[in-house]
Amino acid sequence: MATFLYRLGRRAFRRRGLVALLWVAILVGAGVAASTAPAPPEDSFSMPGTESQKAFDLLDERFPAASAEGATARVVIRAPEGDKISDPAGKAKVEELVTALGNGPQVASVDDPFEANAVSQDGTTAYASVTYKVNAMELTDQARESLTAATDDARGDGFTVETGGDAVMAEQEMGGTAELIGIGVAAVVLLLTFGSLVAAGMPLLSAIIGVGIGISAIGALGSTLELSATTSTLAMMIGLAVAIDYALFIVSRYRAEIAEGRTPEDAAGRAVGTAGSAVVFAGLTVIVALAGLAVVNIPILTKMGLAAAATVAIAVLIALTMTPALLGFAGKKALSRKDRKAAAGQRAVSGKPKLGTRWARFVLRRPVTVLLTAVIGLGAVAVPAASMELGLPDEGSSAPDTTQRKAYDMLSESFGAGFNGPLMITVDTRDADDAKAAADTVGKEITALGEAAAVTPANFNEQGDTAVLTVVPKTGPSDAATEDLVKEIRSLSGDIESETGATMLVTGMTAMTIDFSQTLDDALIPYLALVVGLAFLLLMLVFRSVLVPLKAALGFLLSVAAALGAVVAVFQWGWLADVFGVDQPGPIMSMMPIFMIGVVFGLAMDYEVFLVTRMREAYVHGSSAAESVTTGFTHGGRVVAAAAIIMISVFSGFIMENDDMIKMMGFGLAIAVLFDAFVVRMAIVPAVLALLGTKAWWLPKWLDRILPNVDVEGEKLHKELGDTSGPAEPTREPETAGV
Repeated sequence: MATFLYRLGRRAFRRRGLVALLWVAILVGAGVAASTAPAPPEDSFSMPGTESQKAFDLLDERFPAASAEGATARVVIRAPEGDKISDPAGKAKVEELVTALGNGPQVASVDDPFEANAVSQDGTTAYASVTYKVNAMELTDQARESLTAATDDARGDGFTVETGGDAVMAEQEMGGTAELIGIGVAAVVLLLTFGSLVAAGMPLLSAIIGVGIGISAIGALGSTLELSATTSTLAMMIGLAVAIDYALFIVSRYRAEIAEGRTPEDAAGRAVGTAGSAVVFAGLTVIVALAGLAVVNIPILTKMGLAAAATVAIAVLIALTMTPALLGFAGKKALSRKDRKAAAGQRAVSGKPKLGTRWARFVLRRPVTVLLTAVIGLGAVAVPAASMELGLPDEGSSAPDTTQRKAYDMLSESFGAGFNGPLMITVDTRDADDAKAAADTVGKEITALGEAAAVTPANFNEQGDTAVLTVVPKTGPSDAATEDLVKEIRSLSGDIESETGATMLVTGMTAMTIDFSQTLDDALIPYLALVVGLAFLLLMLVFRSVLVPLKAALGFLLSVAAALGAVVAVFQWGWLADVFGVDQPGPIMSMMPIFMIGVVFGLAMDYEVFLVTRMREAYVHGSSAAESVTTGFTHGGRVVAAAAIIMISVFSGFIMENDDMIKMMGFGLAIAVLFDAFVVRMAIVPAVLALLGTKAWWLPKWLDRILPNVDVEGEKLHKELGDTSGPAEPTREPETAGV
């Protein structure tokens, strides 16, 4: 592989104008396609095969006139203190509000609170349900503005009016600020790392082009493949971080090759052949981890994973072709001014060893102390993860000053905690004659459980063979008692079917949340086995070792556990909530753990590949096990640290987004990279390698024979080029030789 990539790098260097033109043309083409494509859809949480999804599909089929997919709004109105909503003034206000709501564009129906029995027992609060002819994605600005205007007009004379539902106009997002913050910090880090504006600009330019192509392609295919705006945001978050890092490693290796006296073209080829090999395998681990989300069988996760994986694949291609092309334009200007002044083939010698070298020597002298400190520290941070509560975001988790949250609280206060999470029970008889009796039986059985605050009379479809009952729990949507109630109701289905012949299914947002969490729990072990297994094989190919990939996987599990612990502490417990802009601590999103596992595993393997590959390269070229660790940190420690800081800054920028899911993902990924890069890879990895010594690179002979040699360290390349040793042969260090 190294030989092929070496030739690819030289070819891209020589034909830099053509390569740059092709990538720019692809970017422009993707941008034009995205600008002319329809708007992307909103996020949807369909879960094929689950009971709640089957019930929802049945409702959509048997109640087509009910606009099951139509947008909804629930307008809550409360009388002034001391008054009743049923007073003449209150009735007049409600009538005026209902009329205004009904006159709005795209409105299918508005339920009058007095006719729909939607008035609280104390008579102070009522709500009007508004149903639209189209879903929230197709709702026009005029329809949303009309809803807002109607509620604003009704707020006079001491009445409190708030609105919830997916038809409510969403607050404007920051729109690009997160990306700009990440790019700005990355630019500063690159400039400090390279000491050259030209060298700092190349990873940024490569990343912007690569991510631009990926995001534009997602936008162009959004409506066709139902890729939501959240999908593109997550793809941008991950793609931007890895794209900068991949180009950074190639540019860094190019500068090292120039310092060894290579010509710019040869240096570009060698950089792509060696560091580019690491980029390929690092990218493959990320792609495997992201694409593996498809095994969960939840469409939104599959789409997020595949879109992000495609963006990473583009980042890899950009790094292998666009980066050497940019190096062709830059030549020796990619070096700092100090290095350019140095004579060809000479290094700027400093009597003081690099920080990476000093750190490696320290770890090699005290591996047990460093290992125990790092493991115990991450273990302590991981403790809150044991208390993780999972759920899907609802209006109860919105910021306290939003109208959605105020409406949610008003309904809970006046109608009960379970009113915001009602359960929908479908009764399918396929025979109109038996439907009423079956529905009555279901209602009595559920009432007999004694856990429901209310069970409404059945509502039948036009054919009369399917009924829907609404069950209001006594507890809130995220309460454990509500989940128990769902399980109890579902346990009745067997007896109901044997007694009446009817099929009973439970759905509603609360039931869907429960099914969503259960689906993710069931998929976690198969997903981990698939991702870790495939990545383990890839790392065995890279390192020709059994213990190094095993260490990498165990280190990942430790870092992701610590990251999840930090997420729970901030977003569920509310620690430092003000610092990170968490308006309302609550349950962790159900998809967060499995998505973080996929993404963090891929990113963790990035640093493992980049750092340990350089160690492997030194070991293959004759260094001792201890010397190879020092060499890896001498030549790769600073660059890996810079890459990690860049990735952390990119992810951290998304903490400022208004979207709770993006905010949580940004924080989780940033803290995970911090733990993995600076604790696991920089401390645990060298400590374990110091303790293992030469055993770290052990591979059974039979396995060595059957595994293809991908030559990531460039051994075959160096032989083909006539090198007697690698370009970065380490100097033996007396104080580490005996470790």
